[in-house]
Amino acid sequence: MNIKIEPGTYVVAVSGGSDSVALLHALYQQSNVKLVVAHYDHGIRDNSNLDRRHVAMLAKSYRLPFIYDQGYLGKQASEAKARKARYEFLHKVRRASDARAIITAHHKDDLLETAILQVLRGTGRRGLGSLRSTDIVKRPALHLTKQDLREYAAKNKLSWREDSTNNDINYLRNLVRHKLIPRFRDSQIDRFHRLIFRAHEINKEADNLLNIQLHLQPKTTELDKKWFRSLSHQVSAEILIHWLRHHNIKAFDKKLIEKLVIGAKTLAVGKTININKEYNLRVKAKVLALEHIER
Repeated sequence: MNIKIEPGTYVVAVSGGSDSVALLHALYQQSNVKLVVAHYDHGIRDNSNLDRRHVAMLAKSYRLPFIYDQGYLGKQASEAKARKARYEFLHKVRRASDARAIITAHHKDDLLETAILQVLRGTGRRGLGSLRSTDIVKRPALHLTKQDLREYAAKNKLSWREDSTNNDINYLRNLVRHKLIPRFRDSQIDRFHRLIFRAHEINKEADNLLNIQLHLQPKTTELDKKWFRSLSHQVSAEILIHWLRHHNIKAFDKKLIEKLVIGAKTLAVGKTININKEYNLRVKAKVLALEHIER
């Protein structure tokens, strides 16, 4: 199985399912990497402690450090809440381990499911290309299918655990996985994957153009108000999203962006719009200013 990463220390997210068990085994074969096995128990299923024990056993058999944490999210926890808790834990382990990055077992099927979910949720241009590798979250199996990983695990006589919640279609992802995607023909799935790849490329080009526009602004914390108000609503939203991320402000939703765009274009001089506990957007005579809230 073709999975390669650069030398270094990595935190491997292992749930105990076939995907992550196969990934861990493949990474373990590489002599130039140091692995830390991390497992997060969401506390959603009654028997989830058995997954933790299984992953602990695997880590011990590979003589790898094993770190886990227990959440108490409950059976009604949403996928978004579970994901947020899991990644908070993984990044905490990454920092504590001084690791280069986190490695997850996301694969080609996850790529398709996530793209469909993002379209259903009405996300912007980043929706189709949202699941990708970054500097601190590596996804080296995105070119492989779930079946590829399962066959690798079976071939190498690996043991894994099945998550019963993966069959619960009350979760939107499972509904897409079990009811929607099986209706697609292989040619349609291939076309969707090509569109996802193209979305990645378009997003890169768009982000480069947005960076150029931000460099033309009066200051890194200011946007020219006349220029911003001349932009279309959608372009204004993209500029604001990119600007906020440039300042490491990432906890925002579509509702907040709408509020910021409308406020930036209509509010009188001196008015402010709250972004979060740390920042406000202030409307000045000639610029829109990102201001730090003094405590």
